Amino acid sequence: MSGDLNTIRLSATDRGLRVAVTFLRKGGLVAFPTETVYGLGADARDERAVAGIYRAKGRPAHNPVIVHVASLQAAARLIDLPSEGARLAQAFWPGPLTLVAPVRADSGIADICRAGAQTLAVRVPAAPLALSLLQAFDGPIAAPSANLSGKVSPTSADHVMEEMHGLVEGVLDGGVCGVGLESTIVGFDEDGTPCILRPGGVTREQLEQVAGPISDAPVTNDLAPSAPGQLSSHYAPGARLRLNAAQPELGEAWLGFGEEPQRTSAITINLSPTASVEEAATNLFAHLRILDAQLEYSGTIAVAAIPENGIGLAINDRLNRAAAPR
Repeated sequence: MSGDLNTIRLSATDRGLRVAVTFLRKGGLVAFPTETVYGLGADARDERAVAGIYRAKGRPAHNPVIVHVASLQAAARLIDLPSEGARLAQAFWPGPLTLVAPVRADSGIADICRAGAQTLAVRVPAAPLALSLLQAFDGPIAAPSANLSGKVSPTSADHVMEEMHGLVEGVLDGGVCGVGLESTIVGFDEDGTPCILRPGGVTREQLEQVAGPISDAPVTNDLAPSAPGQLSSHYAPGARLRLNAAQPELGEAWLGFGEEPQRTSAITINLSPTASVEEAATNLFAHLRILDAQLEYSGTIAVAAIPENGIGLAINDRLNRAAAPR
């Protein structure tokens, strides 16, 4: 898929930032790196600009987007955080945590960002280049992942250029994303109790150290998602996935973790030979893209079992959605 724009790769320099800000102020789209994945950014106050994100991605209109801001103070002008939300923000912002709370009437955020909900998803990214862009733009930026809807998320500028060339004005190149999985999304019950809407870069254990017990909300909702990442089929390569495999079958590619089985595939890559879930998270989307390309976007990728501890919970969430019927 390609469009009519001449997509420019922008360097991580003052000049690159100035050009990116110019595009955003004119209602254009700019992909930029966060610590999680590359986001596809537009001025969150501009209805037409954010509609451009949905068009470029082919994103369903009922799927809300995350709004990125430069500070907790900027977030407080957009949403009404309960006390536990403020504690989580102080502990994990800047960082891979998104908070969903009632939107303020005077937020100025385009309605399309909320997809009909009365809440808004907001985060402060930790990546220095993302923060520099937000500070230079001096406003909120709506930014889901910079890929076609439902496909594998991008963790490098090359991924974005390959998939979104011609559909966006610029791609701000900040290298490879460190976390490699999208942010954890936390919402709040009526009494202000935090609940996980999507597992991600901040683990349940880390959240509970700050806020105490965290409840679980339904994390799959195809009809009216309360947060991004809740569609049953998402993050999907062209190839099919066979999860929790002991070894690859004949003709399958192999996405390993830890010690390799006796029988491996001619097309093999390992998320973490040392069985580190953090390393596996960083590599997941990039490795899926590599195997998908080698299989020519068809066939099957057998995936080794990933433990559920720490960020492994988020890895398995992504893999289950990537393997879901499409």
